[in-house]
Amino acid sequence: MAQITAALVKELRETSGAGMMDCKKALNETDGDLQAAQDWLRQKGLAKAAKKADRIAAEGLVAVASGDNTAAVLEVNSETDFVAKNEQFQTYVKDAASVALGVANFDELKAAAYPGSEKNCEETLTELVGTIGENMNLRRMDKLSVSNGVVASYMHNAAGEGLGKIGVLVALESEGDKDQLNALGKQIAMHVAATNPLALDRDGVDASDIERERTILIEQAKEAGKPEEIAIKMVEGRMRKFYEENCLIEQSFVIDPDNSVGKAVENLAKELGSDIKLAAFLRYELGAGIEKKEEDFAAEVAAAAGS
Repeated sequence: MAQITAALVKELRETSGAGMMDCKKALNETDGDLQAAQDWLRQKGLAKAAKKADRIAAEGLVAVASGDNTAAVLEVNSETDFVAKNEQFQTYVKDAASVALGVANFDELKAAAYPGSEKNCEETLTELVGTIGENMNLRRMDKLSVSNGVVASYMHNAAGEGLGKIGVLVALESEGDKDQLNALGKQIAMHVAATNPLALDRDGVDASDIERERTILIEQAKEAGKPEEIAIKMVEGRMRKFYEENCLIEQSFVIDPDNSVGKAVENLAKELGSDIKLAAFLRYELGAGIEKKEEDFAAEVAAAAGS
C-alpha cells in the first residue's frame, strides 16, 4: 500500500479541483497512482469543477438566516439563473446560511462542517459543481448581532424562504418590545433594499467618496462663475443634500416620506418609552461588483456553425 502524503493530496487537489477528502479517498482507492486517481475522480463526477472554475458566476442566490439576537447574510454564485431555481442548489444555500449563524467569519464558514456530511461547506459546493455542471462559488458572508434588541431581515425578489436577489439586515439595539422593533426593522430593511445607502451616518461615509463629491461641486461652482465665498456656501449646502441622500439615518423614509429614517426610530422610541439605536445595516445584492461577460449571441451561433 503506497503512502498517501499531504503533498500528493495537495497536487491532486490542484490538478482536479476536487475537495481534499475526495482527493485523499481517490488516492487510497488507486494505491497512490496520481493519474488513476484523477480518472477515479472524473468517473465520480468530482473533477468537473476544475474545468468550470474560470467561467464567470454572477447569478445565484443571496440568503438570510436569523437566530437569537443575530442574523447572517450570504451570497452563493452560479453561472445561470436557471441553477438558482434548482432545488439542490437552494437547499445548499439555505444550509450554508444556517451554518453561517454559528461561525465568526467567511473563512470559518468555508471550513465549517456541512450539515449531514463529512465534508466542509466549500468541499460540498465543489461536489455540487460536479453534480449540476456549472461553476459555483461561495462569494461572501457577514453577520450582525445585538446584545439587546433585534436584527431584522428582508429579502427582495424572493425565490424561496430566506432566498432571493437582495438581502438586507438591520440591527436595532433596544430593550423595547421586540415585535414592534422587528416591524420597524423590517420596514427599514425594505427601505435599504430600495435606496442602497452609502453608509449608516456621516461618520461612515468613505473619505474618498466625500472628496470626490466636494471636487465635483467645487468645479461646478467655478464653472458657474460664482465668487469664492458664494461658491463655498453652495458647496456646503449641496454636501448637506449629499448626506441626506446617502446616509441611512438622514434619508427620507420610503414608508413615511415626511420623516427621515432617524426620525422614525425616534418616534418609535417615544412610543415604547425605551431608547432605540439604529446600530448597523448590511445590504447584499446578487452579483454586485462582478464584471459579467458580454455575450455576442450572433457570433456564438456563427462560431458553432463553423462560419
